[in-house]
Amino acid sequence: MANKTLLKSRDFEVLIGDGIILDLGRDLPVPADTDVIDVGNCLISSSFVDVHVHFREPGYSYKETIATGSRAAARGGYGAVCTMPNLDPVPDTPENLALQQDIIDRDAVIDVFPYASITMGRKGTELVDMDALKDACIAFSDDGSGVQDDDMMRAAMTKASAIDAIIAAHCEDNSLLRGGYIHDGRWCAEHGHKGICSESEWGQIARDLKIAEETGCRYHVCHISTKESVQLIREAKARGVKVSCETGPHYLVLCEDDMQEEGRFKMNPPLRSAEDRDALVEGLIDGTIDVIATDHAPHSAEEKSRGLAGSAMGVVGIETAFPVLYTGLVKTGRLSMERLLEAMSETPRRLFGIGGGLEKFMPADIVVIDLEDSYKIDTAEFLSMGKATPFEGAEVYGRVKMTFKDGNIVYKA
Repeated sequence: MANKTLLKSRDFEVLIGDGIILDLGRDLPVPADTDVIDVGNCLISSSFVDVHVHFREPGYSYKETIATGSRAAARGGYGAVCTMPNLDPVPDTPENLALQQDIIDRDAVIDVFPYASITMGRKGTELVDMDALKDACIAFSDDGSGVQDDDMMRAAMTKASAIDAIIAAHCEDNSLLRGGYIHDGRWCAEHGHKGICSESEWGQIARDLKIAEETGCRYHVCHISTKESVQLIREAKARGVKVSCETGPHYLVLCEDDMQEEGRFKMNPPLRSAEDRDALVEGLIDGTIDVIATDHAPHSAEEKSRGLAGSAMGVVGIETAFPVLYTGLVKTGRLSMERLLEAMSETPRRLFGIGGGLEKFMPADIVVIDLEDSYKIDTAEFLSMGKATPFEGAEVYGRVKMTFKDGNIVYKA
């Protein structure tokens, strides 16, 4: 049995031993008892980090489990994910959070870091005991719903600032939803659907940014989708507000013009206008948008089979994120590979204190990708229990060939 592994591509080599990166560069000396894995022309990168996934356990294991979700993540090149708190029970106490952590410890093949909720039961009326939860969670979020009460968000940010915790906000003003379920734009009007206005997102972001500025809280905005959201965050960063944000692959490469009358095109926030999509891409390019997160949100086939009006909100994305973005943004010349890898790996690690990276003596959390491999996305191949994706059948480039976690192969194509 080899003591070490040399991961070797045409341009780059990584020496792995005892779960860490021992050396990296070109033409490395090969110690005795080394297993050499030659990956040819493939890209070798630090594995990806997704700070926004739904693995549905405990409470909704018919949609996804920690086991299936983490394996799907490994197939997508991810070495770490952060799981959202819309679970049953909600992780709003140390005891409830421990239920999820026990499943993670037993079943996860990669690092899984749970969020705790901001409010008890995610109901927006009573703050959780952040002191009791802070050491067991990655951050605090009521994802799936916005915190409607201004004073409650102020109390949450004040406390989070005091303990140096992150508030990760799903920004949605319920008073502006009016029964909508797709973007309130041209496509919605032409096809007779009920729309969700952009202000329902950016209005709450504007409120939160003011509170974050007052309190000094580290504030992370989940899944932004509108041009106004990008501009508000850009201006807040220029003022020195401690704000970061994410958007999803579908918001960067699709818009309302790509909609079809199927549940796999329904997510929250919705696909918005081409103008919004282009503003998001510009925000990613200039660094206003820090992180790409999938908002991987699996549902059962039945829950996604009821058309746009009746289907559950949410699409899967953890197995398709890199090829979709590489094909749609990098190969088209809109985004550099360096910037894509930064947003999918380096920045989320730094912002959320996850650590790692492609450096000596870091954990050997590595992904190997064949950038020249083209194929059609086929949901029958998914390891996730969720199959609803707007990218089904899309022709993409960039297949994950191997994912390493602590030097061990956790996925191999």
